[in-house]
Amino acid sequence: MPATDDLTLLTEAAREAGRIATAFSGPAAQRWEKPAGAGPVTEADLAVNEMLEDRLRRARPDYGWLSEESEDTADRLTRDRVFIIDPLDGTRSFVEGSSSWAHSLAVVEDGEPVAAVIYLPARDKLYAARKGGGASLNGTPIRASDKAALEQADILAARPNLQSLHWRNGHVPHFSRSYRPSLAYRLALVAQGRFDGMLTLRPSWEWDIAAGDLILREAGAICTDRSGAPLRFNNPHPKVNGLVAAGAALHRQLIEALDPQSPGIPGQP
Repeated sequence: MPATDDLTLLTEAAREAGRIATAFSGPAAQRWEKPAGAGPVTEADLAVNEMLEDRLRRARPDYGWLSEESEDTADRLTRDRVFIIDPLDGTRSFVEGSSSWAHSLAVVEDGEPVAAVIYLPARDKLYAARKGGGASLNGTPIRASDKAALEQADILAARPNLQSLHWRNGHVPHFSRSYRPSLAYRLALVAQGRFDGMLTLRPSWEWDIAAGDLILREAGAICTDRSGAPLRFNNPHPKVNGLVAAGAALHRQLIEALDPQSPGIPGQP
């Protein structure tokens, strides 16, 4: 048996990731643009990724590995358990000196997250969940909103998601819209009950959402792709078909209001 369970391992690694990342000055950190308009990456992203890959893989050598900042290989597809990692989610916010960036770490077993941490070191917020064990923020249990009236809900979504072409008959339901740049943080805020739901209609990378999926579900929310199908992880191409997360009543209303034939939003989170 491992000396520590997976959630403890992720928690300790996330806190070390925070110590590394905050040692850099976001606006002054060396940065590069990824090919094909995939966004920026900084020396902090790479330093955190190097530490996580070394620490986590040494602790669990039989687990597979999928990270935004590591070269992907087919080896992970042969493993029962896989680390799915975003070393620094919200790099643009980090570069701007904002505090709305996060480390997102998950262990996935047979396609389903079983341990997860989202950590915002600049805000001292650590969200965590273990399958069947509930979700917490800094050790205190959290619960998603049970609001049932969509017109009274506050939904996290980027503005392009509210274009009429994405909704049945072009009718965009009325709700209050808010936004946070880190997708992992958006998921955590819905799990916490700070917001009533969230949606993104673009294909989404698994490393952005694997940890948030478990934290949301353990907090009592429903988390699916944009069609309402359950999320599965460690796919050969590690993307899912958008994301809709909310309590049961709001989730159903959002899925029913979306046009299943609408196009996605390439590049738009």
